[in-house]
Amino acid sequence: MIDREDRKFMRRCIQLAGRGMGNVSPNPMVGSVIVHKGLIIGEGYHRKYGESHAEVNAVKSVYDKSLLKQSTLYVSLEPCAHVGKTPSCAKMIVELGIPKVVVGSIDSYFQVAGKGIEILKSANIEVITGVLEKECLKLNDRFYTYHQKNRPYIILKWAKTLDGFIDYMRDPNEDTKAEWITNELCKTIVHKLRTEEDAFMVGTNTIILDDPQLTARKWAGRNPVRITIDQYCQLDKSYKVFDNQAHTIVFNSVKDENSGNVSYIKVDFSQNIIPQILEVLFELEIQSLVVEGGAKTLESFISMDLWDKALVFTGNQLFIKGVKSPSISCVKSRTTTFGDSTLELFYNNEYI
Repeated sequence: MIDREDRKFMRRCIQLAGRGMGNVSPNPMVGSVIVHKGLIIGEGYHRKYGESHAEVNAVKSVYDKSLLKQSTLYVSLEPCAHVGKTPSCAKMIVELGIPKVVVGSIDSYFQVAGKGIEILKSANIEVITGVLEKECLKLNDRFYTYHQKNRPYIILKWAKTLDGFIDYMRDPNEDTKAEWITNELCKTIVHKLRTEEDAFMVGTNTIILDDPQLTARKWAGRNPVRITIDQYCQLDKSYKVFDNQAHTIVFNSVKDENSGNVSYIKVDFSQNIIPQILEVLFELEIQSLVVEGGAKTLESFISMDLWDKALVFTGNQLFIKGVKSPSISCVKSRTTTFGDSTLELFYNNEYI
């Protein structure tokens, strides 16, 4: 039976897990606490891909290890059963003699998927599952989407004016700069997003018109993989996506080639290229993709209903005419105000 104490300690697991955002992919974010007689005596989270899991870090933080045999271990995701870059957490729990384990959600990864719980129960450890399950699933919506749908978690992102335009009508052959629609705080939010998600994608016209760098310069953290589409490999290497500040993938119809920090990947442009791109990103273990523009690229994903979340910024400007903002038929989840700009969040998947 799930009681109030179980929910309280699982909330702490979720809080801890969130600290791994941007550092653990393609692993899930996981938090763990160890409780003895109603008090937390140890806690940890998965800090970085390839390093110790949350349960291991929680155990390490316990000062008096003799208390483990009378304690309960809480963890937001089922303990792993397999040996990969790190040992099996389920087997470690058995070896330590921890008598009770409370789990938030089951791991969908095929090498775990209930096997961790099976190991625990086989050792006569009391196991409770499904505590704050919805919250734990949402925490790792990228991980679950990747493993269950065989594609990255897709986030659409754009900014629009008060009258619904994302840009002026600009000619790629003319040197006209984009008008920044939202404020500096919104720009910082986008740079933070770049440290949290695996990859950012823009279309060819966006590269030509805006020359975006797609790196996190206003927030400390890793840069995402940069993705663009250049059918005939005609983009000039002076564009910022080729500056070697981050790995760049160019989907094209000409060649498969690695050149420094740039990967050229050939796809069939006589067919719909979006499913082909998503298949490649799945194989590359890219779990989340932010599609940042332009309008044509965004509309391609929307028309195929290939998106999970949308971030729509609105600035305090009027363009009167220009490139119309994409539209999505989905109930708005939340609106946040940042000075003279707003951010609307829309969701299109079950992990909400």
